[in-house]
Amino acid sequence: MVTLPTLIPISEAARKYGLDEAHLRQLVEKGKIRAGVVAGEMVVSEEEVRSESVTRKEDLPEWKQFAHLNDKGIGLAEAAEKYRVNIPTIYRWYKTGIIKEIGRKTVRGGTKILLNEADVAYCVFVYQTSRWSQGKRVFNKSGLPYTTTR
Repeated sequence: MVTLPTLIPISEAARKYGLDEAHLRQLVEKGKIRAGVVAGEMVVSEEEVRSESVTRKEDLPEWKQFAHLNDKGIGLAEAAEKYRVNIPTIYRWYKTGIIKEIGRKTVRGGTKILLNEADVAYCVFVYQTSRWSQGKRVFNKSGLPYTTTR
């Protein structure tokens, strides 16, 4: 099934994402954002505008809803149990840098990695609401939700 892009007027996209309309027009001219004309008004792909305006996962509304958990440490096993996601999945997000380490704690002769719980909650939320099926990419290299069509 093909997913069609959501198109919004360029003026609305500029307002919604805090960008200059002239800058958006330049991105259209350079081919970085797809655009079209509907009823005499230029419309742009909202997804592409969003990806141009957001460079960090912390800027996303998906992450901001968990900001109250920022810098709160949670262990790997505790995170897996609390968020009902298997340990290898959370560990993979940690190893790729999407989940930040905020410290380490010595426990019974070993070291426990403390993960940023806001990052864990964000990753789980995106993973659970993703349209991608198991085994597919959920995040791009920047830690943003992966949005390329299948």
